[in-house]
Amino acid sequence: MSKREAAVTFKGNPMTLVGPALKPGDKAPDFTTVTGPTTAVSFSDTPKKARLFSVVPSLDTGVCSTQTKKFDEALLAFGDKVASYTVSLDLPFAQKRFCTEAGTKVFQTLSDVHNHSFGKNWGVLMEGLLLPLLARSVFVVDKDDKITYVEYVSEVTNEPNYDKALEALKAIA
Repeated sequence: MSKREAAVTFKGNPMTLVGPALKPGDKAPDFTTVTGPTTAVSFSDTPKKARLFSVVPSLDTGVCSTQTKKFDEALLAFGDKVASYTVSLDLPFAQKRFCTEAGTKVFQTLSDVHNHSFGKNWGVLMEGLLLPLLARSVFVVDKDDKITYVEYVSEVTNEPNYDKALEALKAIA
């Protein structure tokens, strides 16, 4: 598995990301995440339409909460033209609690806690932390499973560029 040293910073500290640096034009890699103790969701389970993957370290932090709420609100305008996912290493129970308390309407949460395959295959698993976390990032994937937009947020505690991600999604929706 490839590693990218100092690919991002986390609170100013350089972090190594496990996995490839994906770019527009790449085929979206497979993964297997969980949505509950007995329910798995793989990339092949996602619908063949425009998809947004919003990746956050933990929904129970301020920036991750803001990112999820801002995208959720903006994505309402797309209706059923897009599928949207929030991916984190939070347990599915914590993800569901967050969504209930935050009143999110659009996102499906995917927990990568089982085997970190999303983190490793999409190049967002931060190495060297006592508690594994995914690096903040955003991916837009078209109906043909090609990535059309990628943002690995350079400082994990910063918000992503919402406008650019939504423009990329609008271009393929």
